Amino acid sequence: MSMSIERLSCLGLHGFHQIAYSYRPGPAGARPIVCVHGLTRNGRDFDPLAERLASRGPVACPDMPGRGQSAWLPVAADYSYPVYMGTVAALFARLGAEEVDYIGTSMGGIIGMMLACQPGTPIRRLVLNDVGPFIPVASLQRIADYVGLDPAFDSVAELERYYRFVHAPFGDLSDAEWRHMADTSHRVRADGKIGLGYDPAIAQAFKAAPLADIDLWPFYDQIKCPTLVIRGARSDLLLAETAEEMTRRGPKAALYEVAGAGHAPALMDEAQIARIESFLD
Repeated sequence: MSMSIERLSCLGLHGFHQIAYSYRPGPAGARPIVCVHGLTRNGRDFDPLAERLASRGPVACPDMPGRGQSAWLPVAADYSYPVYMGTVAALFARLGAEEVDYIGTSMGGIIGMMLACQPGTPIRRLVLNDVGPFIPVASLQRIADYVGLDPAFDSVAELERYYRFVHAPFGDLSDAEWRHMADTSHRVRADGKIGLGYDPAIAQAFKAAPLADIDLWPFYDQIKCPTLVIRGARSDLLLAETAEEMTRRGPKAALYEVAGAGHAPALMDEAQIARIESFLD
């Protein structure tokens, strides 16, 4: 399925910002699928999944503001959920459908919960990849330890080694998948070195307040659409007891656990993709 990189202007708190999103057209008239990445990642993480899902309908995978090929925001405090929700809502409008299916990893899943609980939401089915309505402070501290760092590398291969270390919980990725991640998740810094593929300032909003447990149950309990929760069996962000409670509350989600992964399963292997396909059916 052919992929293009499209651009969209979205209104934020300090003017318009432009985002990029990978797009696969899919069958005409079919329901679009939107895939939203985690805190430091970008839409190209979903390439293998999007390639498969495009047989069902158009698939759009945005780079959220400050990530990938999207513009960096001039005010760091705007790296916030109200801006992210507005950005995704603008993408829904661009896609022109009354209903969408939504897949969100980590931060993308939080955005999905916040959108899916709104009156009149266009989200028909929701996939939450290794995130839920309770997030323990210990996992936030682990993320805070690396987000916002701006290391410099001499080559993309050197950056790939860094990603293999920091994203080891993604699971058992192939050499080609790690290489793809490095190829699609780097930038050339002003000094000519290779840098991470995001604005280091995204960390400022993440760390603005003292870290504490996050409780999003009031959002989750309002969700009505069918929901699938994917959990890495070794995840420190989506605890086993939280995932189990998600099957009993709110939309009473189906639960799929991925052995050998922590936070968050990469959604690149056959079993994970097939489980998402069957849920969307």
